[in-house]
Amino acid sequence: MTRLLRTTVLAVLGIAWLVPVYLLLINASKSPLTFTTTESWIPTDFSLFGNIVEAMQLSGLGDSVLSTLLYALVSPAIAVLVGAAAGFAIVALRLRHGFAWFVVIFGGTVFPLQMVLLPLFDGYARVGLFDTRLGMIIVYTVISIPFSAFVMRNFFTGIAHNVFEAAVLDGATTWRIFTRVYLPMASSALVAIFILQATFVWNDLLVGLTLSQSDNVRPIVTTLAGMQSTYGGAQLSTVLAAGVLVSLPTVVLFLLTQKFFARGLALGQY
Repeated sequence: MTRLLRTTVLAVLGIAWLVPVYLLLINASKSPLTFTTTESWIPTDFSLFGNIVEAMQLSGLGDSVLSTLLYALVSPAIAVLVGAAAGFAIVALRLRHGFAWFVVIFGGTVFPLQMVLLPLFDGYARVGLFDTRLGMIIVYTVISIPFSAFVMRNFFTGIAHNVFEAAVLDGATTWRIFTRVYLPMASSALVAIFILQATFVWNDLLVGLTLSQSDNVRPIVTTLAGMQSTYGGAQLSTVLAAGVLVSLPTVVLFLLTQKFFARGLALGQY
């Protein structure tokens, strides 16, 4: 009885979660000419790919896709490596005042991002990083490092210090121990962090809205939001089709790496 109840509850929750996805796909597949004249729940035609092509042509979505793909790959990768190096230095190398350094790094998450946007915008404008891809990569990397360092420090804490000492006795350098011993053992955690940070970067609106304005620099969600504005000029079905396009990469990324992600959730086991 308990198992049946649990299965029923999960099925109901699954259907409730899939209903918005269904409505998104159905309405994104409608022709702009019939969008307001047909029922939202019933598929009448299939113009999804045509709507996506129109969205790519009208709003500069293609340039935004390439830029966001660059941000979502480069920034999380750098942040994961820097966070892993920080965790390794604090735990394995037993860095002097290591906990204080950890607090300084993780302290970047204490203040909400909205509090630093104005000085960040002013600083970017002064040094010429505003509306540049390099500037976006830098800010996304800096935002992602504290969480990466937090998780990797906790992960490396679960590795016995004897592992490091044995590698030192075998004559391995610190760099070799980090790259050949600790990073391979933390592969699941690294992938899990990368997925979370890449998803954050891909779905970001606030930073992109503040620090970029060109189509070839602006993140994809910011461009999508601009399509819905008064001056966007796109039909609602086209905007929904663009929303489907925006959602696909993160779903595909998770499906391809779900085994690593599941193992990475059990941080500390290797």
